[in-house]
Amino acid sequence: MTAALALALRGRTVLLHAAARPAFAVGHGAEEVAMNRGNFRIQDHVLSRTQLAHLSVAGDELRFATAAGETPALVWGLETGPDAIRLVLRHAAPGINRVWLTLPAGSDERVRGGGEQFSYLDLRGRRFPLWTSEPGVGRDPASAVTRAADREAGAGGDYWTTTCPQPTFLSDRLHAVHVDTAAYAVFDFTAADHHVIETWAAPAAIHFLAAPNPARLVCRLSDLFGRAPGPPAWAMEGAIIGLKDGENSFARLERILDAGAAVSGLWCEDWAGVRETSFGTRLFWDWRWSERRYPRLPERIAELARRNIRFLAYANPYLAVDGALYPEALARGFFAHDAKGNAYNVDFGEFHAGVVDFTNEDAAAWFAARILGREMLDLGIAGWMADFGEYLPTDTRLAHGEAMLAHNAWPTLWAAVNARALAVHPRGSEAMFFMRAGYTGTQRFCPLLWAGDQCVDFSRHDGLRTTITAALSAGLVGHRFHHSDIGGYTSLYGLVRTPELLRRWTELAAFTPVMRTHEGNRPRQNLQIDADPVVLAEFARFSRLHAALAPYLREVAAEAASGLPAQRPLFLHFPHDPAAAAIEDQFLLGPDLLVAPVHAAGRDRWEVYLPAGADWQHLWSGARHRGGQRLVVAAPLGQPPVFSRLGSPHAALLGSLAAAAAPSARS
Repeated sequence: MTAALALALRGRTVLLHAAARPAFAVGHGAEEVAMNRGNFRIQDHVLSRTQLAHLSVAGDELRFATAAGETPALVWGLETGPDAIRLVLRHAAPGINRVWLTLPAGSDERVRGGGEQFSYLDLRGRRFPLWTSEPGVGRDPASAVTRAADREAGAGGDYWTTTCPQPTFLSDRLHAVHVDTAAYAVFDFTAADHHVIETWAAPAAIHFLAAPNPARLVCRLSDLFGRAPGPPAWAMEGAIIGLKDGENSFARLERILDAGAAVSGLWCEDWAGVRETSFGTRLFWDWRWSERRYPRLPERIAELARRNIRFLAYANPYLAVDGALYPEALARGFFAHDAKGNAYNVDFGEFHAGVVDFTNEDAAAWFAARILGREMLDLGIAGWMADFGEYLPTDTRLAHGEAMLAHNAWPTLWAAVNARALAVHPRGSEAMFFMRAGYTGTQRFCPLLWAGDQCVDFSRHDGLRTTITAALSAGLVGHRFHHSDIGGYTSLYGLVRTPELLRRWTELAAFTPVMRTHEGNRPRQNLQIDADPVVLAEFARFSRLHAALAPYLREVAAEAASGLPAQRPLFLHFPHDPAAAAIEDQFLLGPDLLVAPVHAAGRDRWEVYLPAGADWQHLWSGARHRGGQRLVVAAPLGQPPVFSRLGSPHAALLGSLAAAAAPSARS
């Protein structure tokens, strides 16, 4: 007789199986994968799919087969604990490379997670492939920008494309599901009464967790994935200025300081040199100081340090074939290989670079010590962008593992290499790196996520607003600290920054853990913060506000040690307010500061929802409002809608922020 099964946590059913409605199906498929500069086109051909209708139970084992008397296709060990259930894979039949899991759902259930998602916080009603990749340009097939990017390079993206996916979701029924796999996966939330999880390999485990409230559930997930130390204190004590202008960067920094800006770091991603391409100014991927571009860099770094300003740089896990480090890595066998046994050189658009193979322990150790340690930390560099973890081609030959299964895991391996460099260096505890690529486990190594390459606009799926959704979704699955490129990055097909966009992005960034600018992919064609006196004055104001927030941010960071993100969706602290659950474009910075960024052009008034259960004070006017209501507030440039919670232990500090952002005599 076929057994039926119902697994429940806190009285809520999380998994159901019956012969007429099996929980699992298995099969075999053949995929076609094409990559162009980090953009993937993946097609699947399902060759077989069989429902596992028969379940037998033997001790702690759940054995799923097609029918009674058949050999089980999947065998799971059942482990239970306080508010936790785990299915651990004991056996999968040979040849299985597709697994489908069907889970019960409520018609009004909200579902969040999926890693860092840019378009939607509530995933319900949509299907989400989970594969780390370039997010795409525009990410909206209906937009002219996305259509142009697709025509040129298949690089337009869609609502689900992300650099930092993760096979994890949280239900508003106060449980979470995590699938332990690095395989290509799809979370399908389109049905009214069930969810479907598809993985292209049998998962090592499936975790079900429950908690009494959303905040505790988020912390439990963070316990599962691990927590890196957050950004060092200095990174939250002023703005990090991104300039890639060679030696002239230092003169420009002085003008920004003269305007009254509070600056904690100078980030020059071009420290290793540049090359010009049709895409724009690209970096020279040979991670050594370019004496030609920065003639006195060690002295400059020391001079800045005496003024409490750190110098930051850039690296990624590839080495340009025309650089000096490439022959060294090649001679030592540290590159991934192609089918012919040669070093696999990826086309990055008008130049090629080798893939350092981090499944090779010697290669990982060499990169951490030789490049991140000797070439960067020894030079005095205090931080860097650790870019391009999402590019691993699926036809590479690695020292260990198959590339199709290694692809999603690659950002975690890359994060581990960077963390290793910090762990062993004498100055490592005061340094940091930040990444855009991620997957399960990246949280254990990476102190700071950034939102990647938004367009320089207000567009719904690839503009300013997406950085809010990105921070909130990533925070729910353990990425506690998040920030974005002020002004966006991608300037293509006629898109250029406007002063309004740059100012609105500055307003948002001031209320995130780290405030950092970026010149974008085409600096000369786009407005920079130091090119317009009004923009610069406004930037200086908000950098001072950000610096004034530092004591509060330190408290938020200390609280985040429990697993809570710094930027939080409203429902995390107001779970009993149904209206708060629907808000996706506002956030709480810590428990006591509510931020509702203006993310559309041409607006000087903005609708805000103040959650029930607290009363709120407007940052700029001092006006007090009861919670549980929507209101429209004045939101001219320079006064984004921000409210502090009345009764906060930080009331004095939060009440002083408007004064900290007052115009400076110098600006």
